[in-house]
Amino acid sequence: MWLSTRAQYGLRALIDIGRHHGQFVSLRDVSRRQGISHHYLEQLVGPLRRAGFIRSVRGAHGGYRLARPPHEITAYEVVIVMEGSLAPVACVEPDHACQAAGVCGTQALWKRVDDALRDVLDRSTLRDLILEAESGDHARLLQLT
Repeated sequence: MWLSTRAQYGLRALIDIGRHHGQFVSLRDVSRRQGISHHYLEQLVGPLRRAGFIRSVRGAHGGYRLARPPHEITAYEVVIVMEGSLAPVACVEPDHACQAAGVCGTQALWKRVDDALRDVLDRSTLRDLILEAESGDHARLLQLT
C-alpha cells in the first residue's frame, strides 16, 4: 500500500506548524521550509482544518496553528482524513463482503498487515513526530560544528 503525497505532506505540514508552539504560521513559510508547493498546501489545509487539527486566523499576523495539543493527534487520524481507507485490500474493510472468503487463503495475512499499519500509525502522535524532527535537526547541527 502506498500513501499519497496528501497524507505525507499533510503530516509534514502539521509537524511544521506544531513545531512553532502555538504561534500562527503562514502557509508560505511552511511551503518554503518543507519544499511543498504553496498551491498544494492550500488544498491540504482544508481537510486538516475541517478535521479539527488546525485553526486559521486571517490578517497580517494570522496563519495556522494546531487546534489540539500535539499529543492528542495521531498519525492514524491524519492519514485517514487525508487518504480515507488504509486497508491494503478491500476484503479487510469492515463493510466489505468478500466473495472469496474461505477459499482465498490470504485474508488473514491482509488483516495482519492492516492491523500492523493501523497500530504503528495509532501509536505515533504528532508530538512524537515533532520531537523526532527536532532531534534530527539537533543531530544535523552537531554534525556541522
